[in-house]
Amino acid sequence: MVADVSAWRPRVPGVVEVFHAHFTDHAYPMHVHDVWTLLIVDAGAVRYDLERHEHGTPHDTVTLLPPHVPHNGSAATPGGFRKRVLYLDASVLGADLIGAAVDGPDLRDPVLRQRVGQLHTALTGPGGELEADSRLTLIGERLRSHLRPRDPVESVRRDPVLARRLRELLDERVLEGVTLGEASRLLGAHPAHLVRAFSTAYGIAPHQYLMSRRLERARGLLLGGLPPGEAAAASGFFDQSHLTRHFRKWVGVTPGRYARKPAVR
Repeated sequence: MVADVSAWRPRVPGVVEVFHAHFTDHAYPMHVHDVWTLLIVDAGAVRYDLERHEHGTPHDTVTLLPPHVPHNGSAATPGGFRKRVLYLDASVLGADLIGAAVDGPDLRDPVLRQRVGQLHTALTGPGGELEADSRLTLIGERLRSHLRPRDPVESVRRDPVLARRLRELLDERVLEGVTLGEASRLLGAHPAHLVRAFSTAYGIAPHQYLMSRRLERARGLLLGGLPPGEAAAASGFFDQSHLTRHFRKWVGVTPGRYARKPAVR
């Protein structure tokens, strides 16, 4: 029985599909995917067979299933399981890592687990593409470090010149935004290095900086009397709900309440 299922394709390079589901007694037969499967379990547990070896996915584990390798899946707990899955193409992880993933598909890494959860949150609505792209870049880097132990995660290198150039680019693109891939091409730097250099220099991630610039612009427009929907469009937000979601998180109230005039006493 299926309690809840949702699936969509976000506008983020490398992510073929996002899949969220709560299963109670459903069991997957043996099957294959032509893309990578990155799985986290939020409740319950899953057992599965991969290359004739049995595995399990408790809630603190990140599971990475390689493409073209048969596997199945079923609940390992009486109440079923709730999972979130990302299907990733070869631009995130190459075919050369398939063998290592078969040997060790279940990764106990709290930092990786947290980052995958944050990526899912960023993918739940439009407008978070830069954040999702940035988080996916660092996740791919960390996954490769697990599959290739000789290639550790890149240490933080200070690069203030590159950080300043990225900040200037973000300042120029407050309204239309910029993808991480485009910024990488324009500035001639690897996406992961861009994110790390900026965060090290300014203590804030590129997507957070861009969001704060948009929110400041929206606040000024709201105080000037512009309705929330028009302020959202004029500040670079996807729509009014996108503005409301972030405005409430950063300012503590909705855009409508923020701009409400105080009662005359």
